[in-house]
Amino acid sequence: MPTAPLASGPTGPTHLRPLLDTVLTALHEGTAARPGPLPAGGPTAVTDHVRRTLGDPLPEHGTGDEEALATVVRLLAEGAADPADPLCAAHLHCPPLAVATAADLAASALNPSMDSWDQAPAASTLETLVTDALADLVHPGLRPTATALVTTGATESNHLALLLAREHHAPAPLQLVTGDNAHHSLQRAAWLLGMPEPVTVPTPTGTLDPAALNETLVELSTDTVLVAATAGTTDAGHIDPLPALADVCEHHGARLHVDAAYGGTLLFSDRRRHLLQGLDRAQTVSLDLHKLGWQPVAAGLLSVRDPRETRTLAHHADYLNADDDTRAGLPDLLDRSLRTTRRPDILKIATTLRALGRTGIGELVDQVCDLASEFARTVDSHPRFELYARPTLSTVLFRPHHLSDPHIAKIRLNLLTGGHAVLGRAHLGGRLWLKATLLNPHTRPGDLAGLLKLVEGHTSR
Repeated sequence: MPTAPLASGPTGPTHLRPLLDTVLTALHEGTAARPGPLPAGGPTAVTDHVRRTLGDPLPEHGTGDEEALATVVRLLAEGAADPADPLCAAHLHCPPLAVATAADLAASALNPSMDSWDQAPAASTLETLVTDALADLVHPGLRPTATALVTTGATESNHLALLLAREHHAPAPLQLVTGDNAHHSLQRAAWLLGMPEPVTVPTPTGTLDPAALNETLVELSTDTVLVAATAGTTDAGHIDPLPALADVCEHHGARLHVDAAYGGTLLFSDRRRHLLQGLDRAQTVSLDLHKLGWQPVAAGLLSVRDPRETRTLAHHADYLNADDDTRAGLPDLLDRSLRTTRRPDILKIATTLRALGRTGIGELVDQVCDLASEFARTVDSHPRFELYARPTLSTVLFRPHHLSDPHIAKIRLNLLTGGHAVLGRAHLGGRLWLKATLLNPHTRPGDLAGLLKLVEGHTSR
C-alpha cells in the first residue's frame, strides 16, 4: 500500500524538492494572473472564484500532491493581497524576507514543538539564546536578568503583560490605564482576565500626555495600577513620550508596559533608536518582528524586565516536565508561554538576525521611514492633497482637499474592490484620513506618486 511521503527524516528533502518547484511555479503563475496588489471585484468575486476553482474541498478521492499544490497555491496567490506590491499599503502587514521565509520552511519540515525539550532540543536552546539577546536590546545592561517570551504577536504579548502584572500585584485588583490611542487588544485582555474596566485617558494630540496621566493617577482610588503606553500607534505611528510617562509612573508607584509592536524595531537603527528613549524603564515591552522586522507571521515577543515574573506561567504536566526529567537537566519549557504546542518561530528570527545583523535590519527600518518622510513631503507640496502630520515611523495620513469623509471612504473602497490599491483609514482630529503604511523597502517614490494619481483619479467618482 503506498505511503504518503514525509517532509522530515533522511528522505524528507528528496520528497520536498520537486514539490517546492511546484509551489514556486504556482506562486509565480498566481501572482502573474493578478494584475494589481489584490484581486478585483471584492468579496463576492473572490469567493465565487475560489468556490469554482476548488470545487469539493473534501473530495472522496484525492488528486495527488502535484495537482493539489499547483491548484491551491496558485489560487491563493492569485487571490492574495500582496504586501510586496508597492500599492498594498493599508496595514502593518509586511512583505517577508526571502531568507526568513526559507527558514520558516525548515521549521515546518522539522516540526519541533516548543513545549518540551525532547520535542525541540536545539530549538529550545536557540530560543533561549536569541530571546536573551533581544531582551538585552530592549532592556540593556540587565542581561542576563531580562528575558523575552515568543508570542504570536502583540495581542498575545499584551495579554501576557497584563497577566504578569495582575499576578505580581495579586491579590489586590489591578487597574489598567491606557490612552485612547492604545491598541484594542489591551482592552480585550483586561476583559479576558477579569480585571476592572480600563481607565482611558483622552489623547487629542495622538499621544498620551504625561500631565493628563498624572491627573488620572491622582484621581484613582487604587495604587495598584498598570499604565500601558504605545510606541507606534496603529493609526498614525505615534510614539508616546516614554521618559516623561515613566517618570509619572515612578512617582505614583505604577507599573509601566509599552506596546512597541510597531515601533520597537527602531532599536536596530542607529539613527532612530533615540525615539525609544525610556523604553527600557518599562517592566514589559511588546514587540512584533512581523511588522517592521520583515518576518512571516507570526513573530511576536514580550520582553520582561524581571524573569522571575514568568514563573506565574509555570505548570506541571508529568508527560512534559516530570520532576526527575528536570532534575536530570532537561529544561522546563512550560513557563515560556500560555500555549502548549507552539511552532519554533524563533528559527526564522534567528536566521534573519544572523543574515542581516543589527545594522542590516536597522538599514531596512531607516529605508521605509525615510520613504515615508519623502512621501509626506510630496503630499504636503501637492495642491490637491492635505497631509495630517509629518510621520514618526512609516505611516503617512493624507486626504484629498475639499472632500467629505463619506467621499473619501468611497474612494478607498473603490480602489480596494477594483484591485488597484490597498489603503487604510484612520479617524483623527475629527476627520477621516487615508492611511499609507509603508513597510516595503523595495517601494520607490515613483510608486507612491502613482498612488497619488490613482487617488486623484477617483476623486470625481
